[in-house]
Amino acid sequence: MKALGEILLDEGLVTEGQLMAALDEQVARGQSLGRTLVEIGILSEGQLVAALARQVGMEFIDLDDYPVDRMAVATVPASLCRRYTVLPIAIQNGTLILATADPGNVVAVDDVRTMSRMPVTPVVATYENLTRAIDRYCRSDGEMEDLSSAFEEEASLAQAEAAKVGEYVDDDAPIVRYVNLLVSQAITDRASDIHIEPAEHDLRVRYRIDGVLHEMQRSPKQIQGGVISRVKILSDIDIAEKRKPQDGRMSVVHNGRKIDLRVATLPTVWGEKIVMRILDNSTASLDLRDLSFLDDNYETYHESFTKPYGMILVTGPTGSGKSTTLYATLNAVSRPEINVITVEDPVEYRLDGINQVQVNPKAGLTFASALRSILRSDPDVVLIGEVRDHETAQIAIEAALTGHLVLSTLHTNDAPSAITRLIEMGIEPFLVGSALDAVVAQRLARKLCDKCKEPYEPTEVELVGARFPWTPGEEIPILHRPVGCATCSKTGYRGRIALHEVMRVSDEIERLAVSHASAAEVALMARSQGMVPLRDDGWRKVVMGQTSIEEILRVVA
Repeated sequence: MKALGEILLDEGLVTEGQLMAALDEQVARGQSLGRTLVEIGILSEGQLVAALARQVGMEFIDLDDYPVDRMAVATVPASLCRRYTVLPIAIQNGTLILATADPGNVVAVDDVRTMSRMPVTPVVATYENLTRAIDRYCRSDGEMEDLSSAFEEEASLAQAEAAKVGEYVDDDAPIVRYVNLLVSQAITDRASDIHIEPAEHDLRVRYRIDGVLHEMQRSPKQIQGGVISRVKILSDIDIAEKRKPQDGRMSVVHNGRKIDLRVATLPTVWGEKIVMRILDNSTASLDLRDLSFLDDNYETYHESFTKPYGMILVTGPTGSGKSTTLYATLNAVSRPEINVITVEDPVEYRLDGINQVQVNPKAGLTFASALRSILRSDPDVVLIGEVRDHETAQIAIEAALTGHLVLSTLHTNDAPSAITRLIEMGIEPFLVGSALDAVVAQRLARKLCDKCKEPYEPTEVELVGARFPWTPGEEIPILHRPVGCATCSKTGYRGRIALHEVMRVSDEIERLAVSHASAAEVALMARSQGMVPLRDDGWRKVVMGQTSIEEILRVVA
């Protein structure tokens, strides 16, 4: 058997100099040659796995491009595929072709051979590609349909009542497994929200993925009561109350990670609609640099949140990532020697080392009353979930003026409008100008799929129609557009990026605030001082190949 180094040299993947340097580094690191080559950036993970496959005489498969046969996938249970991280991908001349990241795992191959009753030929794939393909092809949709049918058949009066009460339903009951699969599949599909919507004749399930709702399934009307009751029981919501909206919270464990879901019910004419917001705690531990800030915007924002006092507002519509930005900012400023207190409605993410207060209006704990108590608790940094009224705004402004760093959100369309909105709330203009240090307006746009996006040269008509910053006579830039592949579920987009408009409140803007200037005048001044408008930040990310013209036009007015 050839050595790995010889194979890499024969394939032209490394030079002799790179190989010698890697061998020296391998000794220092005390790990394998292949892993060393990947970590120092000479080889990609795919190139390493392909070379290792050739070393043992096996075929390497790129699952992102391979046409997987669903008939082959169906020969083995999804649970077994996930347990061993394997996936049947084809049947050739009566032999099952099995993709695996660990070709030495003979137990996995034997179990697949037993379950499929076919001879098995293993091929090698990268672990990342394999897990992504398993998520794509071993979906729960079919099982959910089977379960909904089973539950419909079982829905006699006594069993339906038992499902409503919930105490008599065992863990293997169809309705329990149906709800578990519903949540599990949503997390696998990277959904941010699950909508369970009663209609006249059926029950519709939709997932919001990358900001867009996708219909996933329609189930028989008969299972509606059981599904809604099961979710309400898990969320500690009163199942007997169906006439008014209710809120709750539940937790699930998915692939070893604990994930919280915020649950809201809403009475509709066809029954209670349920929306579950998936709160992935890994979002709360993000670094600000992960939030798509370009260098100039990041420097401006960094200068503000590293000050010991002042008020910073993050503005934008619901679902624009304001809370994520604030949590990432908290992670950046939080240290053992400072006291950080938040008041939120609701507390979305639980953070270590930070005192979080949940608003409870029924008990008299509003944003304003909680804020007064917080200021008596010796805070250094205060996060207010949202500035909703004059009283909250007044206390927040005073806190910023008395030596506290105050972070909060506001619903405005752009950064300059935040100043006029605070003044409209009844805050004295001179206080707004003195306390407010920076405003960040934010939107979320879908990110082009790195696997399938294609470069193209837009037409002059397209650029002019989109109001792209280009003038006739200039060289037309090369942009990218969505195509669609298996990785992005044929949408052309995978993940999201943030667009930012960061405005520093300078002395000139402060004087405009005191003189009751309009938002347009403030915007004009801010742009003259270097503020990049939201749409322009979006165009910069289009030029960088991160998103498309259509996506910017969709999210920025």
